[in-house]
Amino acid sequence: MSHSHHTPEHHTPEPHTPRAPHTPHDHSAPDPGHGLGAPAHGLGAPDPDPGAPAHDHHHELSADQAEILDLDAEVLASHIASLTDWLPLTAAPRHIVDLGSGTGAGTFALLARFPEAHVTAVDSSAPHLQRLREKACAAGLDGRVRTVHADLDAAAWPDLGAPDLVWASASMHHMVDPDQALRHVRELLAPDGLFALLELSGFPRFMPPGEEAALEERAHTASDRFHAEHVPHRGAAWGPKLTAAGFGIAGERTLDVRIEAPENPAIARYALAGLTRLRTTVAETLSPEDLRALDTLIAPENLTPRRDLTVRTSRQIWAARP
Repeated sequence: MSHSHHTPEHHTPEPHTPRAPHTPHDHSAPDPGHGLGAPAHGLGAPDPDPGAPAHDHHHELSADQAEILDLDAEVLASHIASLTDWLPLTAAPRHIVDLGSGTGAGTFALLARFPEAHVTAVDSSAPHLQRLREKACAAGLDGRVRTVHADLDAAAWPDLGAPDLVWASASMHHMVDPDQALRHVRELLAPDGLFALLELSGFPRFMPPGEEAALEERAHTASDRFHAEHVPHRGAAWGPKLTAAGFGIAGERTLDVRIEAPENPAIARYALAGLTRLRTTVAETLSPEDLRALDTLIAPENLTPRRDLTVRTSRQIWAARP
């Protein structure tokens, strides 16, 4: 495909019938089970609020959702970079597709790692893509980024060229039919291309050991019940799924993340944004006593000044070739 600096944005019509959300960045409630990324993206960005209409996820980007994605990219930047360094590539890619790009955590990490590459960022959310374009312009990278507004659950995907690398961070588990999506990726890739599939073991935990950590776990346990119904492919066996789709596994890695708050002052804001979204998800299922305790915990005047928080999570990445 052309890498012209003036490639127009490609738009694919959105479905009008509500459906299950399928990109990692149409989020409201934390995924207790998310991928390197942005967050995508991202390592820790949360899953959609299962109580909200699916239509809303495709068309609305609230300020707090965007903040979580941007904080995810800021706090976990070095870990995302370590995964781009690890990729078992045979040559530096020139064309990369970021599936479920959100606001661009993966896109910008890939642009930094591969300075000769262009990235096609694909997402179902027009506001996410608009924010990504604004960030690219601000960084002087707009000539290396193309955005494609598309439904990745569609039977046919738009023309994305033949990329050398496809990056999917915490997006595959949102697909209605991930096996179909994996087949699309295999057909899409150049013959010697690489597919990097990143998935999550859980939304980051923040609280130090003790009663607050126990409360945090109870909230995530309550959130699990929602996500088990609304995000059924979270935690799928991706290695066998890749093999069944015709891929050969070229590498696999688990990344354990632990970042102390003194190392990054953004961690308190990251915790506040994420735990506030979690509170929305569990409002109807957590006990009144726990809800009151959670409200006290996440009050901005209580949480933002703290420096005893720690980001703890892990991510798994598979590298596969067609």
